[in-house]
Amino acid sequence: MAQQDWWRSAVIYQVYVRSFADGDGDGTGDLAGVRARLPYLAELGVDALWFNPWYLSPMKDGGYDVADYRAIDPAFGTLAEAEKLIAEARELSIRTIVDIVPNHVSDQHPWFRAALAAGPGSPERELFHFRRGRGAHGELPPNDWPSQFVGSTEPVWTRLPDGDWYLHLFTPEQPDLNWAHPAVRQEHEDILRFWFERGVSGVRIDSAALLAKDPDLPDLATTPHPHPFVDRDELHDIYRSWRAVADEYGGVFVGEVWLPDTERFARYLRPDELHTAFNFSFLSCPWDAEQLRASIGTTLAEHAPVGAPATWVLCNHDITRTVTRYGRTDTGFDFAAKAFGTPSDLALGTRRARAAALLSLALPGAVYVYQGEELGLPEAEIPRERIEDPMHFRSGGTDPGRDGCRVPLPWTADAPHAGFGGEPWLPQPDGWAAYAADRQAADPASMLALYREAIRLRPAFGEGPLTWLPAPEGVLAFTRDTGVRCLVNLADAPAELPAHSRVLLSSGPLDPRGRLPRDTAIWLRA
Repeated sequence: MAQQDWWRSAVIYQVYVRSFADGDGDGTGDLAGVRARLPYLAELGVDALWFNPWYLSPMKDGGYDVADYRAIDPAFGTLAEAEKLIAEARELSIRTIVDIVPNHVSDQHPWFRAALAAGPGSPERELFHFRRGRGAHGELPPNDWPSQFVGSTEPVWTRLPDGDWYLHLFTPEQPDLNWAHPAVRQEHEDILRFWFERGVSGVRIDSAALLAKDPDLPDLATTPHPHPFVDRDELHDIYRSWRAVADEYGGVFVGEVWLPDTERFARYLRPDELHTAFNFSFLSCPWDAEQLRASIGTTLAEHAPVGAPATWVLCNHDITRTVTRYGRTDTGFDFAAKAFGTPSDLALGTRRARAAALLSLALPGAVYVYQGEELGLPEAEIPRERIEDPMHFRSGGTDPGRDGCRVPLPWTADAPHAGFGGEPWLPQPDGWAAYAADRQAADPASMLALYREAIRLRPAFGEGPLTWLPAPEGVLAFTRDTGVRCLVNLADAPAELPAHSRVLLSSGPLDPRGRLPRDTAIWLRA
């Protein structure tokens, strides 16, 4: 694989800085903590790190409310530290991907503060979506658009004392930018260059299908097609311009694109647009052989016409942790279905998560591993008084929010706060130290040991396509061009292994007759 094509089959580790490692003891993860743990990440074997936003932010939405894209938030460190981190990681052959949030900025961003000060009708307000309201006195929002926080009933418009309303598809602290304005486009291209020049190898694009809006801002109820703010055709011109910038530096893009239409999804992956996009079908798929095979097949098929590699991910900073989700009665994922107190069989979920790790790492394309998945961390239920996620509050308190998958990592079993650092900004549950990295590093049967070995062996599958093999009902079986096979048993009964010369790795032990037990995966050399 050529160096410039590293992203086509990379293992990329997602770092949620606030919860990764605390280097200065204040209870918040920081860049110093990440730098100290780079040897751990190198030993894990990952090719790149994707950092959630580390920019200056009031943290009203976990850093996705950016006040300055060219400054690191003081809670995390400094720009100089970020540059050192990028360079030190590269010395270990680990690349860096940063997160860009182009749909909106923080209400503390200089542009928005200037717009508030300038008043109605000003050029400063043209950078956002300001409108007069409806109704006899402008007291009604300009349209009926829904919040992008699932379950939220709160409006996406906020009225100012001067009578103008402004649009925010997320929280009121995240005003949407007007991407029809050339200054908005120029600023983001300059931001891309800023980070590419500091050595980053790629950019993850948040809410990538939401940027462009119908200029008339019509009601959704009356104009559902084309959608007034999702997946509009104008987006592709934006991303073609971005691609030209990335190509100057050899950088790559991964888009957060949630679209049910596979043909529309593939448009973002044309050769002059984004390099890759997240695969949410696989992430939200239940633990079911037929549905997983369909998700894998559909994903590969929708990427094939544009020659883009698929991406595979089991969990991220927004999604219920894999161990917990796979231990529930409903093993799929839907934001609207999240609720407090949902029971989970963690032993069952762990067994399935181990098998899913081998499944995802055997598929052609790139794999994303969210921090703590390699430790088998479960979802934590955060006490209501400690929840910070705005999704919880905008749901009226019914949604537990996303903090449960953002609990600070356990590093050292016998250290205070499981070695994270100071008292964590989110509480670690009782028993969290049992998952500590140091304890798992000494245990060849641990989740960490499984991930390390799987990532080390993954190149054995080669770069070629996937070919499905005949298998009993409930068993997934496929091979790659090197002849290495992956089998995953989701059936009730143990499965016989095909003829093979060697077992490379299994997610759990075989049964006494040498068969593959339920909820177990294995890699075989034919």
